[in-house]
Amino acid sequence: MNSQLSALAAISVAIFIAPVQIAAQTPSSKGSPVAKGAPVAKSSTWTPPRLPDGRPDLGGYWSNNTVAPLERPQALAGREFLTDEEAKDLEKNSHERTKASDFQAKQRPDEVGDYNAAFKEDTRWALANHRTSIITDPKDGRMPPLTPEARKKFDADQLYHKQHPHDGPEDMTTIERCITWITSGPPMLPTFYNNNYQIVQTHDYVMILTEMIHDVRIIPLDGSPHEDIRQWVGDSRGHWEGDTLVVETINFNGKRGWFGTPMTEGGGGKRPDAKMRVIERFRRTAPDILLYQFTIDDPGVYTKPWSGEIPMRMSKDPVYEYACHEGNYAMVDILSGARSEEQEAAEAAKAK
Repeated sequence: MNSQLSALAAISVAIFIAPVQIAAQTPSSKGSPVAKGAPVAKSSTWTPPRLPDGRPDLGGYWSNNTVAPLERPQALAGREFLTDEEAKDLEKNSHERTKASDFQAKQRPDEVGDYNAAFKEDTRWALANHRTSIITDPKDGRMPPLTPEARKKFDADQLYHKQHPHDGPEDMTTIERCITWITSGPPMLPTFYNNNYQIVQTHDYVMILTEMIHDVRIIPLDGSPHEDIRQWVGDSRGHWEGDTLVVETINFNGKRGWFGTPMTEGGGGKRPDAKMRVIERFRRTAPDILLYQFTIDDPGVYTKPWSGEIPMRMSKDPVYEYACHEGNYAMVDILSGARSEEQEAAEAAKAK
């Protein structure tokens, strides 16, 4: 416990005193100039800024906001990369769809409504490397098949959730309950808004603050072993391989949603990820790009490991507080509505 408190204290001080390296460039709709199909590679004339200990400085504000899907669409089967023109069209269409969501209140005035353009990312970028999906391996850009046991559990979870969506708070997703979001990671995957992170780095720790749910991961770099405590975002340990920060995370609690379901981690059910191991790699490849790569190895769920990458873009804006628990009246309303519907159904049955 003392070591954890010391880590928190060190990170808290670092947030206020550590200089944040922010390049003059701000994100643009064109992204970093890369050739079609080329990986985001660091320039031969550019070297990453470094901390006094000589390690690359990953600190600052970053965003993994992208219009690219986790899995490659069937319409782009066999295509790993977009052309420059296709990437521009993808961004334009995404912007138009976001703008169109502002008209929901006029088109369907009797409905409760949903997030409009004021909440959603105004513009969603194509990946800077123009990939057609976040997943890079398997080569088809799709998650590998579930094992027979996992498929059976997944189907049962979906059926149960359909029949019992709101029996109690435990039946709701961790997103609805303000516990974790898909952006929390690992792996850290984008959603439709607030895809922002702050990284604070010292010699012994790296802190990653996620805007959504304001989750914080404090990652020791001192070679200490994993703690045998199962957590929502697992237990992370990091080390350096050259200029790349490598983070291994294990000891997940098995209570989060399945990858690939609505909102990526919704749809009900709890993925059996107690044996899941995630390897993340962070590397500065340009003044405004932090290349984020991950591999998921979960033999109890998938028939083989799968990997992905997102060139995260530097942001000129800080991360703002996301007060989810503090204002989560919707969950109370959802559960209250479900109880009301049950009462109405019971009264209707008696009247027959």
